[in-house]
Amino acid sequence: MLELYQLEGCPYCETVADRLDELEVEYDSIWVEALHSERDEVKRVSGQRGVPVLVDEAYGVTMAESERILEYLESTYA
Repeated sequence: MLELYQLEGCPYCETVADRLDELEVEYDSIWVEALHSERDEVKRVSGQRGVPVLVDEAYGVTMAESERILEYLESTYA
């Protein structure tokens, strides 16, 4: 199962979540705090505090930036 770290109202996060839904890929949403300084879990997982962040443990992949995530989803799950 995938994990998607996202922020409520973030258009980049919504784009990734929508694509996951279109591909019918199961994932857990992990909602993060609005303040960057409070995103400690995102920092621990990805080394930075921006969202979205996708974690795919099955393939050992953790990545940020919506465009990269969308490319990964296309090449791996489409």
